[in-house]
Amino acid sequence: MPIPIITTGIAEGLSAIPYSYTVLKVTPWILLIAALKYYFGGARNGSERLMHSKVVMVTGGTSGIGATVVYELASRGAQVILLTQHAQSDIFLIDYIEDLRKATGNQLIYAEQVDLSSLHSIRTFATKWIDNVPPRRLDMLILCANTANPTEKITVDGIDEEWQVNYLANFHLLSILSPALRVQPPHRDVRVIMTTCSSYIGAPKLDFSQLDVNTIPIHKKTAGTKPLRTQASRKAEPKQKRQSQIQRKHIYGLSKLSLMIFATSFQKHLNAFKRPDGQPPSTRVILVDPGLTRTPGTRRWLTGGSLWGLLLYLITWPIWWLVLKSPQQGAQSILYAAMEARFGRGTGGWMLKECREVDFARKEVTDEAVGKQLWEASERQIEEREREGAVLRALEKKENEQKENVKVRSQGSVRVKKSASSASSASSVSASSGAKEQKPGSRRSRKGNGNSK
Repeated sequence: MPIPIITTGIAEGLSAIPYSYTVLKVTPWILLIAALKYYFGGARNGSERLMHSKVVMVTGGTSGIGATVVYELASRGAQVILLTQHAQSDIFLIDYIEDLRKATGNQLIYAEQVDLSSLHSIRTFATKWIDNVPPRRLDMLILCANTANPTEKITVDGIDEEWQVNYLANFHLLSILSPALRVQPPHRDVRVIMTTCSSYIGAPKLDFSQLDVNTIPIHKKTAGTKPLRTQASRKAEPKQKRQSQIQRKHIYGLSKLSLMIFATSFQKHLNAFKRPDGQPPSTRVILVDPGLTRTPGTRRWLTGGSLWGLLLYLITWPIWWLVLKSPQQGAQSILYAAMEARFGRGTGGWMLKECREVDFARKEVTDEAVGKQLWEASERQIEEREREGAVLRALEKKENEQKENVKVRSQGSVRVKKSASSASSASSVSASSGAKEQKPGSRRSRKGNGNSK
């Protein structure tokens, strides 16, 4: 069919072909949009790796980029352990895992309940994982969990959710799982992949006073704790309030910057471990920037969490479709970090973007002094929050036990009252029957009269 049309166009001119001028006008725009879409789609992962017998632990693997990473790794035969806030009996999680098993043909997909917004939940899982002899196999840990809230949201530990989920939860999880990573055999290729964002470049300098207890916004005061206010503290309140507002505005970038500083420090921590066999460490830490992606978190941030924002997002959706990556495109750099062979050797601590290694844009990332200070401040914050959380859980448990005891006592008193009332009613019935007058002509009266005679 194209040959007769071309022949007609050459012999009789373009005017002889219907809609020829319209097609010629529209075609360049279509080609331009296709070229822009290809450009904004980013690089593609060209590495392949056999993932059979590999044990991969993934956070944030039920939606967005994490779901694509889980699908790709499970398709290649990896045993995947999803760390999710949903309970294992949750209907959504059960259906999701069943569908994933059918789609990938891989039955080795499991889930563990780990709520990253709860330090207690993280410690419960991590301690259970490392409390095993011999140590469990762990080939890869991919941290895809991320949140970007349009408004401030506080976790059960009294910490800003963005700060806790994006950074502090990863710090807490890896700090506890560190022994499990260090004891892996030297020939095993173990990788810890952390996802970051280019927003760390514009984040302000870390203010470690904001990481201490009873500070805002990263750390919230628990109910009933009021710090002593002095004249100096009253004068400093306006300045602290302005600093808190600045910190809240850049909390997402600060969390990503802190995660990157911790990543390089954690790699040095692993490299400093002296193995009993004298072999070099087998774990490498890799930072990955997947780029701007159309994930549920990005959509929530763009809409501002409002219906009007959602309406505006739907109207401008063609722009976001063109500029932002799809979850499949955003997962390419993570898959490249998981499969590229050259990342299985060396000292680790690399930064990847668009499937290639790049340098850090902030010097604090590799600063040992800053890393040490951040590590110590994070440990203090976790210790304080866990201590207060343990006290609250103990009080809640005691309160529930008291309520249960009161309930049992109330039920017991009700039963006693019922038995007493039934006994009294029975005695009253018998007394009334005994005291009942004998009518003349009755059997008893006749018998009594006979005996008297």
